[in-house]
Amino acid sequence: MKQTTKTTGSKGPLPREGVLVALAIPTDAHGRLMKRALAAHVAWLRASGVHGIWALGSTGEFVRFTVEERMAMLEFIVEAAAPLPVIANISDIRPQAVTELGRFARRLKVVGVAVMPPYFYPVSAADQLAFFERAAEAAQLPVFLYNFPELTGNRIAIETVAAFADRATMAGIKQSGPEFAYHEALIALGRKKNFVVFTGADSRLPEALALGAVGCIGGQVNFIPEYIVEQFRMYRDGKPGDAVLLATRLREVRKWMDRLPLPLNMAAGMEARGLEPGHPKMVVSESSAVIYREIVAGLRACFKEWNLPPHRPA
Repeated sequence: MKQTTKTTGSKGPLPREGVLVALAIPTDAHGRLMKRALAAHVAWLRASGVHGIWALGSTGEFVRFTVEERMAMLEFIVEAAAPLPVIANISDIRPQAVTELGRFARRLKVVGVAVMPPYFYPVSAADQLAFFERAAEAAQLPVFLYNFPELTGNRIAIETVAAFADRATMAGIKQSGPEFAYHEALIALGRKKNFVVFTGADSRLPEALALGAVGCIGGQVNFIPEYIVEQFRMYRDGKPGDAVLLATRLREVRKWMDRLPLPLNMAAGMEARGLEPGHPKMVVSESSAVIYREIVAGLRACFKEWNLPPHRPA
């Protein structure tokens, strides 16, 4: 495979550390992008100090959109987010879709792309590597691998990560899911191969930073960006002890979030903060709707106690 071209795009530098938001995408009951709500949300996140946007990832429910819808959404996000850097998730089960999205991302001059293994069917390590190489060739941008085997059904093995880092312009990897210990092997490899590791576990950011991760790419950043950005700043400034209170509060948030799976839990968190999560993109049972309302009420009480003001869009 031909080595991908190294470029940083035009919307800010390629993030090598910090807090990136795994952006939620509000849509209406007809599945149409709620542009005003999304623009207001991105503006609030930017003002809250996040360091970049992870666009159309798992929190953004990319699997529910067509390629054309994803392209239109990505274009809108890039413009709304400026000057924040945007990393575009181009993952798909169809190689042609990944190619189209990668080329489109390059035309938009995003700073990088992210790619998961193809999902649903089992994929061998060799075929994963070939899939990633094709994605990198199409995008001609720095690539972040995206490991979330609980969603894709296919784990990216450390040998595959190493081989890809040798063959393409690998910027980093996002490690998501319950296999937290995997951060250690990825971080050790990243030091050898010159790529960075972001954790998807934003509620465990201090632990990940202590291991050598450079930051987080998280869904909870959508509705409590101040806490997560402040935690990162404290660790960067060499004052991790100051983050104890924030860590305690984030664990409380996580308890509420664990009552429902992604993405409903993220929508509940956003609503609790006064943000617009949009209409559910899935069928929601009455039992889940009851739990959703309990999460919203519980988190609102927490935010009020902690003096976290509700977001009130202009």
